[in-house]
Amino acid sequence: MRISSFVEKGSRFYKDHPRSKLLLVAALSGGGVLAYSKSNSTSHVTGNSESPKKRIVVLGSGWGATSCLKNLDLAKYDVQVVSPRNFFAFTPLLPNVTCGTVEARSIVEPIRNIIGRSGAFWEAECFKIDAKNKKIHCRPIQKSESIEKEEIIMDFDYLVVAVGARANTFNTPGVEKNCHFLKEVEDAQKIRRSVIDCFEKASLPNLSEDEKKKHLHFVVVGGGPTGVEFAAELHDFIKEDLSKLYPKVKDFVNITLLEAGDKILPMFDQRIIDFAKEKFKRDGIDLKLGSMVVEVTDKAICTKERSSGEVSAVPYGMVVWSTGIGPRPLVSEFMQQIGQTNRRVLATDEWLRVQGSDCIYALGDCASINQRRIMEDIAVIFSKADKDKSGKLTVKQFQSVIADICERYPQVELYMKNKKLKGISDLLKDSEGKDNNIELDIEKFKLALSQVDSEAKTLPATAQVASQQGLYLADCFNRMQERHENPEGPLRIRGDGRHRFHPFRYKHLGQFAPLGGEQTAAQLPGDWVSIGHSSQWLWYSVYASKQVSWRTRTMVVSDWMRRFIFGRDSSRI
Repeated sequence: MRISSFVEKGSRFYKDHPRSKLLLVAALSGGGVLAYSKSNSTSHVTGNSESPKKRIVVLGSGWGATSCLKNLDLAKYDVQVVSPRNFFAFTPLLPNVTCGTVEARSIVEPIRNIIGRSGAFWEAECFKIDAKNKKIHCRPIQKSESIEKEEIIMDFDYLVVAVGARANTFNTPGVEKNCHFLKEVEDAQKIRRSVIDCFEKASLPNLSEDEKKKHLHFVVVGGGPTGVEFAAELHDFIKEDLSKLYPKVKDFVNITLLEAGDKILPMFDQRIIDFAKEKFKRDGIDLKLGSMVVEVTDKAICTKERSSGEVSAVPYGMVVWSTGIGPRPLVSEFMQQIGQTNRRVLATDEWLRVQGSDCIYALGDCASINQRRIMEDIAVIFSKADKDKSGKLTVKQFQSVIADICERYPQVELYMKNKKLKGISDLLKDSEGKDNNIELDIEKFKLALSQVDSEAKTLPATAQVASQQGLYLADCFNRMQERHENPEGPLRIRGDGRHRFHPFRYKHLGQFAPLGGEQTAAQLPGDWVSIGHSSQWLWYSVYASKQVSWRTRTMVVSDWMRRFIFGRDSSRI
């Protein structure tokens, strides 16, 4: 039977039987065959069993996933991307989108542009990971009219979980219903409309002064980089643009920044923290430290002062919640499945593999590297170094494995750096107080390294970390076969041979804190701190260069130029 005749008959059969139990479509593309079977409400996507390519399924379209896809050799793998949104968003510029400094479309890039024709994209949301059978279960975002409930089941050889995180409400009553978040492009657009709504409501002629103050009270919860940057951006928007359009109500505006801790921007240098506090004070932004939100109603936000325990309720026009991140339902369910119930995010090893799995990787905000403690392996390390099995360890013997130890346990190098120790001999001598001809037994060896694990660090949940992890993982996949035959990593502490790859190492390239008024604080490696207008231009340069395409780079720069010339747009669209 000719193929055209078969397809024609199949089309008539499906038309006559819209609720049929099975629909089988064979699609020939680039010499490969993809089987797509649908059983009433379930579709199963499998690859060609004769194809030599392994399938990599990437969940998500954020920083980690996009960085991995951009650098992955798509010719070597059958790459499938599953995400509920079909674009990548440059999230560090979301505060700019909230006030019209940058348009939303300028910071997004379609995923299909990134993967090209070599990969496949599915606009669906994964709700279950079946690690045992190497399958994922997804629901399409676009619903079919002929089928009430759909489910796609997809096989994988390798799974990359990069679904990000959601805003953490800490189960505070009323937050989900009454607050805005700032995690997605849609969030920024809603905030922008809400700001304009507040000014329009306050401009109505039949309102009292108290009602106008209520509508124009903007509350930002969270003193981290996102909360601080949004408060500064909102202040500039009101001062430079909205005050000219709404002159009769500009004096009723109040911006309040609430932080439960004792300082804002806790990950920054103290000089930057002090400058930010002073600038907010000059700008009239009401900064309240040690103020914890206990409830948010539709009319007021209730806070409790940590020092006095006093509870107060203040009316507001808009609340933006930016207090940290929590796991998505998919990640929470998967963590229960694999026994990681006592954690907030997925635990991975130093190679970004989910602990307990050899084919599932996780990166970005949904995961955290569980750095192995050196004291857990101290006896095995001693045995590896004590090659003559004498029960005593000399500095020379330890030096033969110290490079592998420092790579496997980076806290060793951090500890020596912070203690200003020149080498491993100084570390061992530090506990003994003797010369370099040291011989240690296992107990003295434990004593010498007992404080090392105190330097183990958890990586921050930032775009910079996720981007570097995606690049690292793509490089590992690209050289998987080569390194399987010729491993390049450190010695296996528990086992023979070497690891295939070097562990992931994050390289901090610096961080910015835009503070409004064309002033930005920059903290770069080497304890280099710069605050002011020059840092703002550095911020412009870095953020423009980090865009994923020339299209978005051009659009972002043109938006900044438009804002300098014409100001920000205040239309409610």
